[in-house]
Amino acid sequence: MSEMQEALVAAVVQMSSTDNVAENLAQARRWVEAAARAGATLVCLPEYFCWIGSDENERVKLAEAFGDGPIQHALAQLARDTNVWLIGGTVPIRPASGPRIGTHAYNTAMLFDPTGRCSARYDKIHLFSFNQGTEQHAEGDTMLGGERVGTAQGPFGTMRLTVCYDLRFPELYRVGPAADVIAVPAAFTHTTGLAHWELLLRARAVENQAYVLASGQCGTHPNGWRTYGHSMIIGPWGEVLTHRADGPGIAVAELERSVLDEVRGRLPVLAHRRLNTPPDVALS
Repeated sequence: MSEMQEALVAAVVQMSSTDNVAENLAQARRWVEAAARAGATLVCLPEYFCWIGSDENERVKLAEAFGDGPIQHALAQLARDTNVWLIGGTVPIRPASGPRIGTHAYNTAMLFDPTGRCSARYDKIHLFSFNQGTEQHAEGDTMLGGERVGTAQGPFGTMRLTVCYDLRFPELYRVGPAADVIAVPAAFTHTTGLAHWELLLRARAVENQAYVLASGQCGTHPNGWRTYGHSMIIGPWGEVLTHRADGPGIAVAELERSVLDEVRGRLPVLAHRRLNTPPDVALS
């Protein structure tokens, strides 16, 4: 377990990823290094940071065994080189067994500590599906849904790892211990992001009285996807602390334990909860 800090600087990275893994890893390194220079010790990369292309089967081919592979090694090295806690967006991870090896992969967020050790893994539970005329998405065609809630101990207390579409399922954020930081690496579409992105992020911050790190994809990608961007960090009272509207870059803000404690003391929502965690939910 890490030593909890009373305050730290966090950063969210916004990218416009392509179908070239090497270019994406270089882009990720550039922005994480910039965040570290700005004083950040906790940095979040977006969903699909390592690859967005025209054929989703290619993502499956990039899938790595958990704990081994060039993308994971690059993230571990980046955390070491910059001395940050790094939320590695999402990485395609092969299932260890089962009939869908080679046809499906997990969409996995990972938390790397400053030594490069992967201290937590979360396989995205809720798989995105959207159908609006010519704009269609069916993540379940090539991705497997996870089964365990992503709870980790980071430098600012308890962290809840979630990914993109998970944001629409508030029950996920109330399972287990209350989170001090909620991470939401995402690739929200422009259509859904314009309507719901900030609304949902601020709601999750308010109802859980937690800081929210929301790191997004932006721009138009090789497969024609248009993602929304607008990466931001939100405070436990629901206020937007920092915001990157469009284009690749970073947004940086300070997280303060005293602010978290003050909000929770003034309005003790978490202490007033009446419903318990469902007994059939697995906790990692």
